[in-house]
Amino acid sequence: MSNGFALELQKAVRTRLAADSSTTALVSDRIYDEAPTPVTYPFIRFGGIVPRADDTDGSIGAEVTLFIEAFSQTTGRVEATRILEAVRTALHRQETNVSLTGFHLIDLRCENYMVEKNTDDRGHKGSILFNANIQTA
Repeated sequence: MSNGFALELQKAVRTRLAADSSTTALVSDRIYDEAPTPVTYPFIRFGGIVPRADDTDGSIGAEVTLFIEAFSQTTGRVEATRILEAVRTALHRQETNVSLTGFHLIDLRCENYMVEKNTDDRGHKGSILFNANIQTA
């Protein structure tokens, strides 16, 4: 079975981040759908992913909202912020560098990001929000 809009975008984004030297310099290969237990910090995890129909008369498409999370256990926000900046640089308006199978990535843009203290007060969590417009090939 082939992937739909959401899973194909996640797969392509993971491939792009794993190939980006600025991102891997910060998190190595720790880019997860769900982080293992125990986990080594820092790492990136895929958060929520929300596809919405965006069809036209001539094509089937979707607008997909994708959250990517960065986790750090350092004091201060610097490491988590640097990770999010690397993710933003690797993905924002980089449609030609994010390859989807069976779909055309029309637009990929970072809308915003934020960094906050972890709920256990040990380290920080950052979240970055992307919107992607995708059409079937």
